[in-house]
Amino acid sequence: ATAAEAGAEPWSAARVAAAQAEGRPVFVNLTAAWCITCKVNERVALDSAAVREAFAARRVAYLTGDWTRGGDEIAALLRAHGREGVPLYLVYPAGGGAPAVLPQILTESIVLRALEAQAPRTAAATPASPG
Repeated sequence: ATAAEAGAEPWSAARVAAAQAEGRPVFVNLTAAWCITCKVNERVALDSAAVREAFAARRVAYLTGDWTRGGDEIAALLRAHGREGVPLYLVYPAGGGAPAVLPQILTESIVLRALEAQAPRTAAATPASPG
């Protein structure tokens, strides 16, 4: 398993809502074992040290939806975001709200920018500047 997958939980709409209610941003990775693009994105972007650190600093809930054998719930989520297949990457803001939809081809910087936009570091997570 990659480092990103190691802390992953199974995707469900209920888990997204629960994590947002806990004040945590949520990253959803809809993937499949046969999806080559998914595997490349995981290796190149999602498993990078900078992305792992950003997820940890923001207490991001990392949820994975496995579409290897299909499934109605994941298919409905894909269609809701204009997709017919995987990959689909969503970043939900902490506290509730609609997700940002990331491109199908990821880079480390795309993921980091999306996290910063949807889950800016809190004052507690960054060193205080001298006043």
